[in-house]
Amino acid sequence: MTALHRCSIATIMAIGLGILILNLTVGSLKPAAEIAWLDIGGEGGAALLSLMWTFFIFNSRPTGWVTRLLSSGLAFIFFSYWQDVLDEFIQLPASVNWDHWLESGTMPVGMILLTLGIYHWHREQQAINRQLLKRERIFREHRSFDALTPLSGAGYLREQLSRELQHPGRPVALIMLDLHCFDHSRRLLGGADSDRLLRELGEVLVLNLRQKDLLCRYAGDRFAVVLPGTEYGDAENLRRELDQAANSFAFKTRRGETHAPTVHTGLAVSKDDDAQTLIDRANQHLLTTRPDQPRVA
Repeated sequence: MTALHRCSIATIMAIGLGILILNLTVGSLKPAAEIAWLDIGGEGGAALLSLMWTFFIFNSRPTGWVTRLLSSGLAFIFFSYWQDVLDEFIQLPASVNWDHWLESGTMPVGMILLTLGIYHWHREQQAINRQLLKRERIFREHRSFDALTPLSGAGYLREQLSRELQHPGRPVALIMLDLHCFDHSRRLLGGADSDRLLRELGEVLVLNLRQKDLLCRYAGDRFAVVLPGTEYGDAENLRRELDQAANSFAFKTRRGETHAPTVHTGLAVSKDDDAQTLIDRANQHLLTTRPDQPRVA
């Protein structure tokens, strides 16, 4: 997954190198007797840890604004500690004051960005917990799960759609999401990794849903999302968000390779439909977005 963040990693390393070059250009190295090794150990350790945490974030999260908040906050903290470390080795002229701004200014900015990132990361975890509670409720109701993923299957999808469509005047939207060329991915990845790809993609989709939405595995490599009480405009925005989140997902194989799946989505909003008609219309719209299928009018 780190490959998705190459530009961000390169930017952080370039800025760190630029700070080093700037200090060496303006200042001069201190004599060994003036170097406070204890300070270097503390400040250098903090700089190294903040840089390591940044790489942990890059290696464990897909691209997105929460990832950018977390990594940017840690990067600013790293820059602050990095300048502190360089001050222990390099004596800058008294006329230079940008180093104080770099030490003291980047730290609070980094803390603010990191705090915002942690807050929204916490919100993500709450969304996951809500989905888990929803699954637990379904389990208690003796609903059958899909055999591969911890999601409900096509039968439960039809049942819930039928229930939602019983409310006149209340729109119900349905999004179908399909993995492009999944048969090729299965041959490329193997059975175990391709099954894990479906499970992890389901988790990515759950993160981008509202509490009232329902995600099911419709069949094979196709997922379905029920959006109760959702007009076309809001449903289209959610469809685009799901499409973007899924296409930004970088799957890590057991061999350590990165596989970036491609998905296509279709949307239908209820118009005096029954459950199967709404499913058929969403599937029909999905076909029009797939490059390997003829367009349907």
